Amino acid sequence: MSKITSIKAKEILDSRGKPTIEVEVFSDDISAVASVPSGKSAGSREAKVIDVKQAIKNIEEIIAPAIVGMEINPFEIDKIILDLDKTEDKSVLGGNTTLGVSLAVTRLGAKLENKPLWKYINEISKLDVSPSLPKLFMNVINGGVHADFRIPFQESMIVVEVKSYDKAVVFLNRLGELVKEKYGEVKIGDEGGFSPETKNLEEPFEMISSLMDSDMKIAIDVAGSEFYKDGVYKIFGKEYSSEQLEQIYKNLTEKFPIFSIEDPFQESDFSAFSNMMKNSKDWILKSNDDELLIVGDDLTTTNAKQILDSARNRRANAVIIKPNQIGTLTEVYNAIKIARGAGWKIICSHRSGETMDDFISDLAVGVGAYGIKAGSPRQKERLVKYERLQQILKEL
Repeated sequence: MSKITSIKAKEILDSRGKPTIEVEVFSDDISAVASVPSGKSAGSREAKVIDVKQAIKNIEEIIAPAIVGMEINPFEIDKIILDLDKTEDKSVLGGNTTLGVSLAVTRLGAKLENKPLWKYINEISKLDVSPSLPKLFMNVINGGVHADFRIPFQESMIVVEVKSYDKAVVFLNRLGELVKEKYGEVKIGDEGGFSPETKNLEEPFEMISSLMDSDMKIAIDVAGSEFYKDGVYKIFGKEYSSEQLEQIYKNLTEKFPIFSIEDPFQESDFSAFSNMMKNSKDWILKSNDDELLIVGDDLTTTNAKQILDSARNRRANAVIIKPNQIGTLTEVYNAIKIARGAGWKIICSHRSGETMDDFISDLAVGVGAYGIKAGSPRQKERLVKYERLQQILKEL
């Protein structure tokens, strides 16, 4: 079996122009590269992101001496990394450090076995699912911390099948024209979506639904933690309780084809999540879905323990999977296994500070995810994820 012969790490810039880490793992003259994204709207329980220069030093001085010479077995290498940093939040080595190595090793394993990355992931993860193409949760309107709070909700997305990607791009261009016509200057958020300064919560959905085809639906990432303060939710200068905010969601889902709401409340407002899970079963959704997806992200942070706790307390029925929230692919697979065991849908996701790495596309296919969030294809760092999915469509 091939062995790791060396590791290199260097600093690169992400889509926001912020430093991040790129890792290259070698087996003699064959190598694989991976780079690590970062989030601006981050859950408090996520793996720690450390300074890039320190991350590089940790790879060169701590991780490399421990794994150079090892056979390329991603699980065994992750195990070594996890032994080197036994903290829950990767505060010793940094989640960005550990993930860079974990991704690069897995990509190298696929390369050495001459397999597409999605196929290799499907085989080694042992999740007992067939590879499948995820639905595209395409960001079209940006708000929250990704767009200076011009709109309170962080993301408004259209959801389509991979085969309808071209149609979604046409929709995006038409939406851009409508936003320009309605608001003049077209501002762009961190994830490439349009970011107009609206007067109320309904304006984005009115624009989106006016242009949608019948096979499209709407998903929202509210990022409720970002406008929660002193026990209330502050939207457009008004204060709302969690009960009042739930009523707003109910009204929106009755009026617009919204079938998925991510992080509707602050990450520790657990009773609000549980209440909405219970109450939403009786909502009449404009999307005609039987059940509203209530998606955990800051609530769950790709952490198996947090997912299990939320599943037992019925706080959600779907989960965002972001590898950099947890720090190794072994832990990602475990989080997916727990979520799936609870009957939850899996949505793999990029971050607001992205790189040209398209690993997340192969991951989504390999683990049979229900959906993928990759932002707007108007940015090159997001576009590569969609282009990779188009390649996988042909490979499948």
